[in-house]
Amino acid sequence: MVSSGEQGEGGEVIVTVNVGGVRQLLPSELLCRFPETRLGQLCLLRCSPGAPVLGAAPELALDLCDDFDPRSGEFYFDRDPRSFDAVLDLYYVGEIHMERGVCPICFKNEMDFWQVDVDYLDDCCRGLFSEKLEELEEVARRVRLVLDDQAGAGEGDHWKRFQKTLWKLMEKPETSAQARTLAIASFLVVVVSAVTMCLGTIPELQVKSETGQLVEHPTVTIIETVCIVWFTLEYVLRLISAPQTLHFVFSFMNIIDMLAILPYYLAMLLSGMGDAILELNNVQQAVQALRIMRIVRVFKLARHSSGLQTLTYALKSSFKELSLLLLYLAMGIFLFSALGYTLEQSHPETMFTSIPHSFWWAIITMTTVGYGDIFPKTGLGKLNAAASFLCGILAIALPIHPIINNFVKYYNKQKVLDTAVKHQLERLATGALHAWHGASVPSVAAETRPQELTKILHPTDTRLFFKSLTWTRDASHVYT
Repeated sequence: MVSSGEQGEGGEVIVTVNVGGVRQLLPSELLCRFPETRLGQLCLLRCSPGAPVLGAAPELALDLCDDFDPRSGEFYFDRDPRSFDAVLDLYYVGEIHMERGVCPICFKNEMDFWQVDVDYLDDCCRGLFSEKLEELEEVARRVRLVLDDQAGAGEGDHWKRFQKTLWKLMEKPETSAQARTLAIASFLVVVVSAVTMCLGTIPELQVKSETGQLVEHPTVTIIETVCIVWFTLEYVLRLISAPQTLHFVFSFMNIIDMLAILPYYLAMLLSGMGDAILELNNVQQAVQALRIMRIVRVFKLARHSSGLQTLTYALKSSFKELSLLLLYLAMGIFLFSALGYTLEQSHPETMFTSIPHSFWWAIITMTTVGYGDIFPKTGLGKLNAAASFLCGILAIALPIHPIINNFVKYYNKQKVLDTAVKHQLERLATGALHAWHGASVPSVAAETRPQELTKILHPTDTRLFFKSLTWTRDASHVYT
């Protein structure tokens, strides 16, 4: 509640603020420091020269407050008093701090009500605040994508509908039992392909060709061909059903899919050119390189593993730590290689013939591998090896903790987002999603089509996304 009209020392007008039952007396000079805020506007309405008498026209104050008492001159606000105390710091110290344990989204709602800009939030609190807003916006984006798919399922001509159905079947295993079965089958084919590639290199399972060379068993070749046909069909179906073809072709995972099948066809093309072509050394090396590229298929497993995808994002977010690790190792390798070469020159049977040749020794020593094919023989050389070993442990151990933290943080964040999206979709299906704090709620009638619902899901401010919906349809109309 806010009241005004009392006189402080020196004739200053006192504005009494009572928010959620907590009454406070505030000098008008204090509130007028920020005239763009709600309290600043109320102060100007009451204290500026030529201001109207609010007792005679209380409706002027009701535009800024929940209620007004003309007799006491008090203005009532039905808001959270704890958040208001934090907002009030703006008028005293010029910045706002968010208390620990307060929901950032609710605190933002309070700031919006008091018309206080986020820029006034101090740097120590802005990081957590921005992170929570980004999470909410990500949830809103995912919910919109799901509802957009459902809304557009029956739109367009037969080809468009076929494309959308095929895309959901190939890319979204959570949408139906058929899509889930197809995803499991694709995963098993990738595993079979990788196992077959390994078994094909075992000499006991190979057969001799007409030239006397060991080649893969015909059964292995047949299994590999079946897997390649599956990968090719899968890629083609996903390509023709992709909403954006160029984006599909140049995305990372689809490049991996292409690299998984392309070597097979190139090797088959070179083999089909005849034995005279295959006898060329360059062609033989090219065929061998193409066969080695088959190991790319194992990366297709990342498409079916959220954990591997999370690890990829965690490594991206740990780019600075990884760069520091590589830089530290590079400096150590150069330093200890040069020292090892210099200190071992006095020994007649030295294994350190040059600094570049010593790089290998420094790498396997700093990474604690220690093959033992190259080792120092002098006392100083052994001290140098011990120092490189200890520095290698420190170089590898120090960045590990931040990288693990990034992985755990991102993994937990993805779990929270997935749960939040599922929860919001369930609330939309049951009609349990309503506005907060009396915000405007657009009513969605029972006959509203999903296409019309998606228009509501694109507000200009995504922070108000979940506060601007009421879905009254039966759940069967939302989920397919």
